Amino acid sequence: MYYYEIALLKSSAPHLTYHFSTKLHYGTVVSVPFKTTTKDAIVIQEVEKPLFETTQIVSVSDKCYSKEQMEIAKFISEYYFSSFSEAISLFLPYTVGANPCVRPLDEKEIQISLSFHGKGKGQTHGSAPTLSTIQQQAYRQLLAKDKALLFGVTGSGKTEIFITLMAKMLEEGKTSIFLMPEISLTPQMEKRLKVYFGERVAMWHSKLTKKKKESILAGIEEGSVRIIAGARSALFVPLKELGLIVVDEEHDDSYKAQTRPRYHARDVAVLMGQKLGAKVLLASATPSMSSYHKYEVVKLQKPYVQTQKKYHFITGNTIDKSILNALYKSYHRKEQSLLFLPTRGNFKYLYCQNCGKTHLCPYCSVGMALHRKRRHLKCHYCNFTEAIVDTCTQCGHTPLTSERMGTQEAIEVIGTAIEGIQIEQFDKDSITTAKKLKEALKRFESGESDVLLGTQMLSKGHDYANITLSVIMGLDHILGLADYRARERAMSLLFQIAGRSGRALAAEVIVQTGDAEFFKNYLEDYELFIKDELAFLEMADYPPFVSLARILIAHKDESKASKITLDTVTKLKAFKEIEIVGHGKAPVERIANKFRFQILLRAKNRVPLLKALHSVDCREIEIDMDPVEFS
Repeated sequence: MYYYEIALLKSSAPHLTYHFSTKLHYGTVVSVPFKTTTKDAIVIQEVEKPLFETTQIVSVSDKCYSKEQMEIAKFISEYYFSSFSEAISLFLPYTVGANPCVRPLDEKEIQISLSFHGKGKGQTHGSAPTLSTIQQQAYRQLLAKDKALLFGVTGSGKTEIFITLMAKMLEEGKTSIFLMPEISLTPQMEKRLKVYFGERVAMWHSKLTKKKKESILAGIEEGSVRIIAGARSALFVPLKELGLIVVDEEHDDSYKAQTRPRYHARDVAVLMGQKLGAKVLLASATPSMSSYHKYEVVKLQKPYVQTQKKYHFITGNTIDKSILNALYKSYHRKEQSLLFLPTRGNFKYLYCQNCGKTHLCPYCSVGMALHRKRRHLKCHYCNFTEAIVDTCTQCGHTPLTSERMGTQEAIEVIGTAIEGIQIEQFDKDSITTAKKLKEALKRFESGESDVLLGTQMLSKGHDYANITLSVIMGLDHILGLADYRARERAMSLLFQIAGRSGRALAAEVIVQTGDAEFFKNYLEDYELFIKDELAFLEMADYPPFVSLARILIAHKDESKASKITLDTVTKLKAFKEIEIVGHGKAPVERIANKFRFQILLRAKNRVPLLKALHSVDCREIEIDMDPVEFS
């Protein structure tokens, strides 16, 4: 009889011991009895016979995690403070034939069984794109580097370089992963990639059906699918002979998971490249401060098609006559426009003009968003909904009014002012399925819609030649966020939204802000902004010059949450190399009826910070290493 340490998949439970009649390789996926059910688990290691009685493994699958997957999962669990089970569950295991893991395998055998056994080299669907002289120079520089940052202005042709690198990998018999920050980019990118690679490319994201995922995995197994493109989960698909990982729009916060494990896909991609010997390419028109600071930079400083772009700065916080006039002219020229708002929902908050109080969720200390189209108020934290109220719950004053303009109100204002204009709402309230996403983008691409109006989803790399007007509202709201990266987030957003227009025709960009001078200083040179901002961050002791960690405490009993916070702070004070920046109630004090506290930590060196965090009791707290969200 053999005894094994087993980790239940998708669980934070401690490792358990089971027995089996034959030798199993570590990484093998098995089924084990657990309480009243059967659960999938993974073999961690063989152990000595324990003193207590053990239960037998029910069955052994033909699935197996590779040595590299296990090592990367171990890093994720230790660095991002999750269980090993939660970290390894990010990955999809390899298929290794008819239960080869039930016999002992040495490392050489497991590597052979996982190696690529698909079609031969050099099979591509169409010819690679024709690169300009500047693109060719960048391509050659990137070929010579294991990892690099491609810093290219919007419209400079970064995608053509990605495609050329993927074609190169195919010629060498290797596979590629292409990451995008959100699935809103996948329909257009899928179309572009299939022109060159046909069915050898597959899109991977959370909204795929189980049947579609199984079909893609079968294609990977037989070797017909060689390129996986999609959001951050695409990083963990079991490709063989991986040669290239591209992280497009690498600056985007969507790459950081906000649930455990709170990993950053960009940083895990770099680690994966090192472990697997794959080239890693980060790319952005507005690179993050950390990537610009840490990695070698290859630049594309001019757009592939150079057009004239005029900027107009206006003040205010509503859709005024100058915005409506610009939209009217664009519509009557049969050109398309893009309008950005930082707020989703109809109106962000309802508030009382008499006492100034915002109408709050009864379970969370945040304003209830007014969804006028559905005629209800909704909490975007715990999803509690209620009928629209008109009377202040604090002082009884009637009526309540709305704060900042939201997407639905903007649509109503524009639709009333410009007869016949077709507006495509593009935010997470309207784009709820992959089908709705494809249909919305198809309508805009065909010219059926005249205006693409929405929130942050608009900044994610969409490329439409007929957009000649970008309207950017609410930048002052972003500048005012309680976040050390507020300036970077606002500037990046301006460049990204402005970059959606003027791809093929002259364009106009209207920027609504009370701080025009700040933005005007950098309109022609984002790299100058990066250098100035890095100098500020270094002086103020912020990343990338220090490491940050955020500890989150949540409990239904406020006094209990407070005690956990104070006990944790006391323990952390013993570590002299870390600084407790602050602690107390979280910006959002209550979510889903739990009181929330936080502790923000800073350290010059990452190692003592990790050591300190591993010393505290993680059962009652959540640790966010390298946080990007502070509210």
